[in-house]
Amino acid sequence: MYNSICGDYMQQYFGINKLDECLILENSDWHHIKNVMRMKTGDNIVVVYEKNRYLCEINLENMSVYIKNELVSDNELGLKISIAQGLIREQKLDTVLKMCTELGMYKYYPIIMERSVVKLDKSLYNKKVNRWISICKESAEQSHRNFAPIIGEILTVSELSKLKYDLKLVCSTTKNSINIKKILQNSKKYDKILIVVGPEGGITDGEEQILKENGFIPVSLGSRILRTETAPIYMTSIINYDLME
Repeated sequence: MYNSICGDYMQQYFGINKLDECLILENSDWHHIKNVMRMKTGDNIVVVYEKNRYLCEINLENMSVYIKNELVSDNELGLKISIAQGLIREQKLDTVLKMCTELGMYKYYPIIMERSVVKLDKSLYNKKVNRWISICKESAEQSHRNFAPIIGEILTVSELSKLKYDLKLVCSTTKNSINIKKILQNSKKYDKILIVVGPEGGITDGEEQILKENGFIPVSLGSRILRTETAPIYMTSIINYDLME
């Protein structure tokens, strides 16, 4: 990544602890530094710790990362975008997590929906979640974010409907849905937005009705029907564009 503040092509990592003027990295990050990036002692990296970004120097002999100075930069959006999506196939989910992380997603909720081909109970979720967290972390590092997205608990539609957000949207193909352009005209006044996307088979009328009764606004993404993995990427992209000065 080219960092305009440092003026160098920098690799970024997330620190897990801070001791005096040293930041602590995960063992997997050291493997990446040594065996993938082929870095040497004295090379510089960017490390994020508690949402602050630091220019650091590595020492491979003692596996240390020394802080050189703090980078005054906030690469996050001005609001928090959460995506709630019906359970989808793993390859599609990987794409959603990677792309939406790059585009600024704050949180992702996997949702149990009637038309989901994938069946995942809460015990199996616990076996999957670490992989999803890792995907978000790597994408956040690649895109030089100050924050790696959170993976929320697996929820039912009823549980999802009770979440508190400033603006709650459900991607819809019904005739009464509102064009997303009209909704986003006022997006800058919101701090937290929740976007619901159905699985491969879409959201049922009953599920959409539950969401509508709990303050979710059905929104249209245009005349074309988007794939489940395309819709959240599309939504986060246009919110990014809307926030641009």
